[in-house]
Amino acid sequence: MTPAHAEAPAPPVLVLDHLTRRYGSLIAVDDVCLRLPAGARHAVIGPNGAGKTTLLNLIAGTDRPDRGTIALNGTDITRTATAKRSRLGIARSFQQPSVISELTVLDNVVLAGWPHHPKRRGAWRSPSRYRLHEESAARHLETVGLADLAHRPAATLSHGQRRMLDLAAALAGEPRLLLLDEPAAGLTDGDIGRLLTILGGLPDSVAVILVEHHVEVVAQLATSVTVLAAGRVLVTGPTGEALAHPEVRDAYHATGAASGGEPAVAGPSPTDTRG
Repeated sequence: MTPAHAEAPAPPVLVLDHLTRRYGSLIAVDDVCLRLPAGARHAVIGPNGAGKTTLLNLIAGTDRPDRGTIALNGTDITRTATAKRSRLGIARSFQQPSVISELTVLDNVVLAGWPHHPKRRGAWRSPSRYRLHEESAARHLETVGLADLAHRPAATLSHGQRRMLDLAAALAGEPRLLLLDEPAAGLTDGDIGRLLTILGGLPDSVAVILVEHHVEVVAQLATSVTVLAAGRVLVTGPTGEALAHPEVRDAYHATGAASGGEPAVAGPSPTDTRG
């Protein structure tokens, strides 16, 4: 019997209930259900075309489901606009780093964090308030190892540096749920190590959903995994169990996405426009 003084468990940070998205005759996401606790480190994997990126689009609000619901911290956000979801604490990175090349590295992060900063009103006209935005952005650049490049144009960054800038911009929104779409794609081993250090250091107040083809990144970061195939959930469970599940291995072998019995490839994968 539960003691009378015991606190009620916190609601899951994210609940997907029978989420479905169609594009004509193609069912990209098919009846997906998922519950993520606060502080989750969850990976979504699957063959190309499995629906992974579409699932992130639905959670972020850039796409709308044909059926099903999405709840964030107990509030239904199924029809909530993307900008409001961002203000509620959902941040997103993309397969291709989303940076503004004409701005400096620092200004990219200032701009990304602007809608979330408590001192945003009138900051353009107030040097002291604007400095608060810059100081906050500088801290995020320090986190991702770009502090020394703060005043360089973003156009001069390498691919790996642009990925780190994209991550800093996502963190600038102080997210409660961070959606990462293949953050390790195209990175060197050193950059991947840095990425794992950054993500491993995120506070428990931030839940992470990671779409990734690098199985070693999934194995080191995620504590749980959902495996999609043709838009449907094959398996959801602890990382080791999910990666070793026979259906998962069969799905990858059927699409030529793995060899030697491994559930996912370790190297870069071709861009998957449907997820």
